[in-house]
Amino acid sequence: MDRPLPDYTHEAALGARVAGVDEAGRGPLAGPVAAAAVVLDPGRLPLGLNDSKVLTAARREALFEQIHACAEVSLAWASVEEIDRLNIRAASLLAMRRAIEGLRSVPCAALIDGNACPDGLPCRGVMLIKGDALSVSVAAASIIAKVARDRVMRALAAEFPGYGWEVNAGYPTAAHRAALLHLGVSPHHRRSFRPVHNILLSADSQHIDSNK
Repeated sequence: MDRPLPDYTHEAALGARVAGVDEAGRGPLAGPVAAAAVVLDPGRLPLGLNDSKVLTAARREALFEQIHACAEVSLAWASVEEIDRLNIRAASLLAMRRAIEGLRSVPCAALIDGNACPDGLPCRGVMLIKGDALSVSVAAASIIAKVARDRVMRALAAEFPGYGWEVNAGYPTAAHRAALLHLGVSPHHRRSFRPVHNILLSADSQHIDSNK
């Protein structure tokens, strides 16, 4: 049985101007984390909004353009350096706050996917677990963040070929892990993530042994 599509119920309960907020890129070994905040016009909702993970790449790309054409969109990032310094959870929340702050005007509330709310928001923050499957605004934010991040990873793949970022977006696939062992760690890898950290430790150990 197909699950119901997300709707505007949660937004309508909060006020006239609600931003949906979601991130993309918590799990990859490489690249920044992206976050988007989207304020939809309830009278101009794109058809087929859904959690980005259940949509095809082609459908995400089409909805990305449609969302930009009829909604207010803010996209923000947290860098690899910030991920390594803060941890991925804190960096994701930072990117979400930046996305909300980047909107043209302050929303009355932000519907935030998940069970954590960024500190220091300029508006009320409302957490919504599995929000991208329940709220059209959060679903729209998930699409914006996912498509934008995938585009960044494809661009980085052209600069650093061999890791397969154009197809794995930096996620720890078997091919990506094998490439890490073969090619080593790039400037865009998250050194605080265990698979990358372990390779760096091994390289340091080998360097010390060779100098004995």
